[in-house]
Amino acid sequence: MAAEDTAQNLGAQNPTGVAERYALALLSLADEKRQQDPAALDRIAADLERVLDLWRNDPGFRSFVADPRLAAADQRKAAFAVLERAGVGTDVRNAVGVLINNRRLRNLPEVAQAFGAKLAERRGVQVAHVTTAFPLSATQRAALTARLTEAGYSGVQLSETVDRSILGGIVVRIGSRLYDNSIKSKLQRLQYAMKGAA
Repeated sequence: MAAEDTAQNLGAQNPTGVAERYALALLSLADEKRQQDPAALDRIAADLERVLDLWRNDPGFRSFVADPRLAAADQRKAAFAVLERAGVGTDVRNAVGVLINNRRLRNLPEVAQAFGAKLAERRGVQVAHVTTAFPLSATQRAALTARLTEAGYSGVQLSETVDRSILGGIVVRIGSRLYDNSIKSKLQRLQYAMKGAA
């Protein structure tokens, strides 16, 4: 499966459900570990962010995560090697192992995003769910965060999804607000306007 197809499929999946259950389990584990290690939660969150950055910036890793054809043992060996090289700790590597055992490695980016969103909620940070046709660059992320701050949202954290079906532009959902500036929506509005004029 191509990286583009992978990104599109991720956008089409329900981001709650499976990913949220794994994220909550990992959050619960982090809370338990904090009793002996106060930095455990922040360390796990940083490791998941590192995994998410790897997924966003490495098309080969995106393809690997989405490819269900590999045997679990091969997936585990390859994934652990990549994560160890990236400096990802044991707790997150173990969570990836559970995803592999359950044949849900394709849900890894969603789990990382759901964990980040749950942690942000807990810390009183506002989460902006952003959908784009292509992954955002670091510059685009910074600009979007700045624009949301200007619009009155403080402490914003982005939760990103790539969905090729929107064609281009951006869709942002924050709280009860939805800002849809996607090419797909613009084309639909144009189509409705043309039907009304006929």
